[in-house]
Amino acid sequence: MSGVQTCDLPILVGGITWFAAGHGGAKAVIEYVGKRGARIVLVGSDGVWADQFADGTDIARQACARAGVDVENAWERELMDQMRPSNDLWRSMARRTMAR
Repeated sequence: MSGVQTCDLPILVGGITWFAAGHGGAKAVIEYVGKRGARIVLVGSDGVWADQFADGTDIARQACARAGVDVENAWERELMDQMRPSNDLWRSMARRTMAR
């Protein structure tokens, strides 16, 4: 599910539903990413997170509504505190250098 790809609505809804069911529920934050569309960041109740891409914020909101996942308006502290990055993510971030 954490693959980064643009999906049509039924596939997107299915992926969001599958993630929420596998992680005790989920909340979503939708981020506008320009011509690419919208990024849906899903945060499971267990702290695991994943993302999906939609063709626009309207499609992303519609997919979350159909999947029964609440959409947060912004990154609230409580939601960020709930996220638990995997060890693989920490390792990949450690290898990156800041570009100027």
